[in-house]
Amino acid sequence: MKVVLFGATGMVGQGALRECLLDPDVESILAVVRNASLPQHDKLREIIHQDVSDLAAIEDRLSGYGACFFCLGVSSIGMKEETYRP
Repeated sequence: MKVVLFGATGMVGQGALRECLLDPDVESILAVVRNASLPQHDKLREIIHQDVSDLAAIEDRLSGYGACFFCLGVSSIGMKEETYRP
C-alpha cells in the first residue's frame, strides 16, 4: 500500500509515520510538510508545500495512494481554554 501523510512532524503524525515505516504492507509514504525535516528512509518521500488549504500546485502528485492520514492540528498544551476552543 502507498500512503500520503499530512502532519508528519507533529505528535500524532510522528506516530503515524513511525507505524507506516515499520509496517511491511506499506511500500511507500509521501509526507506533505512545510519544511524538510524528516529522517531519511527508503520508503519515505517529502513534498514541501506551505498551504494545505490549497493543494492545486501538488494535486497531480497526490494520486495513486491507497490511504491518507491527515494528522494536522494544534496542541492544547499551554493554551488557555478560550484560546483553544473556537
